[in-house]
Amino acid sequence: MNIRTIGLDLAKNVFQIHGVDEHGKVVLRKQVARSSLAACFANLPPCLVGMEACGSAHFWARKLAALGHEVKLMAPQFVKPYVKGSTTDAADAEAICEAVSRPNMRFVPVKLAEQQALLAVHRARAGFVKARTAQANQLRGLLAEFGIVIPVGLASLRQRLPMVLEDSNNGLPGMMRELVTRLADHLRVLDQQVAELEKQIQLWHRQSEPSQRLAAIPGIGPITATALVASIGDARSFANGRQLAAWLGLVPRQHSSGGKPVLLGISKRGDVYLRTLLIHGARAVISHIERRCDQAESWLKRLLSRRNRNISAVALANKNARIVWVLLAHDRQYGVPAPLAA
Repeated sequence: MNIRTIGLDLAKNVFQIHGVDEHGKVVLRKQVARSSLAACFANLPPCLVGMEACGSAHFWARKLAALGHEVKLMAPQFVKPYVKGSTTDAADAEAICEAVSRPNMRFVPVKLAEQQALLAVHRARAGFVKARTAQANQLRGLLAEFGIVIPVGLASLRQRLPMVLEDSNNGLPGMMRELVTRLADHLRVLDQQVAELEKQIQLWHRQSEPSQRLAAIPGIGPITATALVASIGDARSFANGRQLAAWLGLVPRQHSSGGKPVLLGISKRGDVYLRTLLIHGARAVISHIERRCDQAESWLKRLLSRRNRNISAVALANKNARIVWVLLAHDRQYGVPAPLAA
């Protein structure tokens, strides 16, 4: 069986395989159970295997690469145009097999297990932060029903909660006091979870030289730097800094026709988490620079004079993404000119 290219449609239990030879003729079309997938590919000659970048894709990519196959991952939206007719497992596997053989297809780098583990810590921390915000808002809303209004912000809530519970004249019933105590304890547990996960991220940051280089960029701290290093991997897989910014969804969408370029808002493609961290970091830089009079002639100050803060924040995030590519792709230090770095 002379198989040159295989399209593998991933699933939870049953996987669909579509293989073709060097002439594009179908030579393999079958369903394989999860327990038999590794053994099936171990009995096949080394070939090009295409998969969509979805759940468990990086795990199977590492698994099949260890068996001698060349594995390439693609974004699902790039595979969709190759689906013929209705969506089925067989049609999806055939479309993946067709898409992976296209010379201009864009591929997703395969992540290492360590990268996935660090990103899992980031996702868990983000989940705890979201739950903490929801718990604080619920506490504030419940107390407002009894006429106790607490200003927005976790610091204000933590400061005012003990005083609310100690005040016996605020009209809170005993059942409500017990509920507020329970919710406050839950809020402290969430705070502890966030702090412990941030310690893990800080430890990884101190042991990673690329992450420390990225943290020198204004608007990028240890949280953003570690997330960028773990998500990007090898920055040389991007041709330039603009490709990295486009991968993060920080470049304008285009609706150009007839030789007339029309630029819209940012594309918002790629990783929402990374884009959010970069934009929040840019907002922090803008808040800092607005209070500095000695940087009146800086690029960001001039941008703020003609654009609003949101547009300026996205522009700075885009600029920082390009700087990130330069530092990672060329092993440079932030603020050091290229001749001195060489």
